[in-house]
Amino acid sequence: MVFSKSEEEHVTHVSTVLSRLRANNLFAKASKCLFHVSSVEYLGYVVSSEGLKMDQAKFQQILNWPPPRNLKALQSFLGFANFYCRFIKNYSKKISSLTSFLKKDSRFPLNEEALRQFHQLKEAFTTAPILSHFNPSLPTIVETDASDYALGAVLSQVSDSGKHPIAFDSRKLLPAELNMISMTRNSLA
Repeated sequence: MVFSKSEEEHVTHVSTVLSRLRANNLFAKASKCLFHVSSVEYLGYVVSSEGLKMDQAKFQQILNWPPPRNLKALQSFLGFANFYCRFIKNYSKKISSLTSFLKKDSRFPLNEEALRQFHQLKEAFTTAPILSHFNPSLPTIVETDASDYALGAVLSQVSDSGKHPIAFDSRKLLPAELNMISMTRNSLA
């Protein structure tokens, strides 16, 4: 992918890339190349000058996903969800009841709390923000939080148009971390 600030600069950048490919006996298949486009679908994401967002084709798939009725269906849904977790604030917290059903002795169907989380997670994906590209010249903010069972963080940057998320991250607390006092968990986050 070649990003440029202007059309003129883009022509120069593409020319440079193609020259270097040619100089090293490397080839780009023309049918797989896109030139002078403002966004591109790439590995399940849409990359544009605005930032990174989920591929719109995935939204309908998420909306139509039925509640998992067995372990394999739950693993399939969580595998899909984990791929896009970078778009969801406090993701680990939002899947805590669902992941409890991954244990060997769990029984299906999902309980009320897990079903609620399943539907809330589907909603969160369909309203996921565009993640801005990191700009080293802008002020950067790291916000962290800890709950009784998960840690979360948001990396954002501030521009003239406001605060924009760059990335979200979260994880469940490890068994040893569950016993920590709140202040220690917040420091860990």
